[in-house]
Amino acid sequence: MFKEFKIFISRGNVLDLAVGVLIGGAFNNLVTSLTKNLLSPLIGLFVNSINLSSIKFSAGAATFTVGAFLDDVIRFLIMAFVIFLIVKGFNHLRDRNATAESEEEPETIPAEQAYLKEIRDLLAAQSTHSDQQS
Repeated sequence: MFKEFKIFISRGNVLDLAVGVLIGGAFNNLVTSLTKNLLSPLIGLFVNSINLSSIKFSAGAATFTVGAFLDDVIRFLIMAFVIFLIVKGFNHLRDRNATAESEEEPETIPAEQAYLKEIRDLLAAQSTHSDQQS
């Protein structure tokens, strides 16, 4: 079982995933700080509240924290936009590499196919020439 785990963990995809999770967690903390410490107070200036997450309203016994929800929406939009930019960048690089590879490799035809094409062209020329004589 240890051997199987060692093989599993040593695959490149698992290591890439682990690095992605760690970087994603750190990025999440950064976006949370950006939203909480910069964007929320800035938006709060326009709604007469210093802290956006403190905006609430109550209906009966229920309390609705609208500001906390808005913080989460802002955080989600920032994360989604950054992921969009990353995916778009990778797709652009992949497409550019695919185009470069297709330009580098000229289409090679096996010798047998080249001979068959020559024979076909010669036969077509002969039939055209004999049709013109008739």
